Amino acid sequence: MNFKDLLNFNREQRIGLVILVAIIISLQLSYYLIDFSSTKKMTPEEEKWLSMQTAIDSLKNNSEENSYKMYPFNPNFITDFKGYKLGMNVEEIDRLLAFRKTGKFVNSAEEFQKVTKVSDSLLAAISPYFKFPDWVKNKQLYAKQYPKYEAQSFYKKEKKIVILDINQASKEDLMKIYGIGDAISDRILKQKEQLGGFVSMAQMEDVWGLSPEVIAELNKYFRVTVIPEVRKIDINNESVKNLAKFPYFRYALAREIVTYRSMNNGIKSIEDLTKVQGFPVDKSKIIALYLDF
Repeated sequence: MNFKDLLNFNREQRIGLVILVAIIISLQLSYYLIDFSSTKKMTPEEEKWLSMQTAIDSLKNNSEENSYKMYPFNPNFITDFKGYKLGMNVEEIDRLLAFRKTGKFVNSAEEFQKVTKVSDSLLAAISPYFKFPDWVKNKQLYAKQYPKYEAQSFYKKEKKIVILDINQASKEDLMKIYGIGDAISDRILKQKEQLGGFVSMAQMEDVWGLSPEVIAELNKYFRVTVIPEVRKIDINNESVKNLAKFPYFRYALAREIVTYRSMNNGIKSIEDLTKVQGFPVDKSKIIALYLDF
């Protein structure tokens, strides 16, 4: 049998070869064209929970990165916001502020607790950071160096302070505070205008250029005596562009808010907003006063 004889096929053999080639080609095409990977299609409920879990994980990471770090401070100058960060409740902060309005000072951790009525556990946590003036720590030494002054002279009563509403303050009123000049006073007034009014003196910390010492001075002479009637932002209907005009929202955060509300059938409370990536959780109580849900 020669090579030519090997290539001679009868009719049945030729049909078989054609069928075999067709099967091989079909299998090759199927391998490239059909996706054999097994993918489970997620239900809308599962997709909702996955988006919420992603937001919660992001919020946890932000909370860890923005954890509050304490530094030595004089407890006589605790603001509403500072007290909140320390763990004090509203009643405890108000007791301290009322005591300070009388022109008196607390000069020890024990006296601080007596005035504010904070718990022993909270006092133990924050009192190591209390920083009082040197003369408070060395009263006897100062009494020897200045014998003509009685010990009570170190508790010199301050001049009567006239408290103004920060929302009624003029540029001239603000510039009377040591450390506030032309530029910073304009910055405070511009911030007030953008917000429609301040709802807390803690918002002074959001004004760029104000040092803690100057903020402490502002808190001596100004208060939010009446919460202003601000034009509230409709958080569920405003566009990204309009949300970004709010001083507490940047464009990226405004975009995240719109995405979140579309995926979760709206935003019903400030607690929902805290789940949005990048939201300033520490300012949520203040921001809530400017929003309409």
